Amino acid sequence: MKQRTSQILFKYWNDVRGDRLAPLRLEIEPMRISPILAETFILEQADHHSFTFRLAGTRLCDQIGSELRGTDFLDLVGEDDRETMELAMADVSQRGAVAVFEIEMCDASQRSVHFEAVVLPLLHARDSISRYLGALSPVDPPYWLGHEPLHAHALARQEIIWPDGRPHAVVERAGHQAPFLPALAQARVVRFNRRQFRILEGGRQDQK
Repeated sequence: MKQRTSQILFKYWNDVRGDRLAPLRLEIEPMRISPILAETFILEQADHHSFTFRLAGTRLCDQIGSELRGTDFLDLVGEDDRETMELAMADVSQRGAVAVFEIEMCDASQRSVHFEAVVLPLLHARDSISRYLGALSPVDPPYWLGHEPLHAHALARQEIIWPDGRPHAVVERAGHQAPFLPALAQARVVRFNRRQFRILEGGRQDQK
């Protein structure tokens, strides 16, 4: 992550996450990220091919020149790059990864600007990742940004980040498959020193 906005949001999300796969949607407190709130967004997964903006900050809507709420996040890139972003979002949804994209957009005169997007998983209803916290901020914003509507052009860079350096342990125990997620709903919640942890039943048994 190169952008300060992305770094601030990732640190906040990671602090709230603790040792878990991802924080709950309702644990995110907008006031804790107020300096960057205008560049943040919340996505909802409609299906494997669509991630809808539920909320989008005023600054990023002004910079792109349109209201993003209700539109598809994947529409920020052209058709040639859509599958690449879908695969990255699958890692976020199924394995708790963090996705970083650098997206090139253009105005009607073909002047271009690059945006860095970071997408972070959120547990919804305690049993699945179907919400996402993110930020979208311009890289070296030109003077004309915000004066002309932008349209999708290309995906310039894509990276997957593992917050723990590798897929989360609960994912590896489940063989990297999504069905482990409902088990989180049955996990006991333990709070210690302002941290919240989930205890999953199973694992090592007593030796006889």
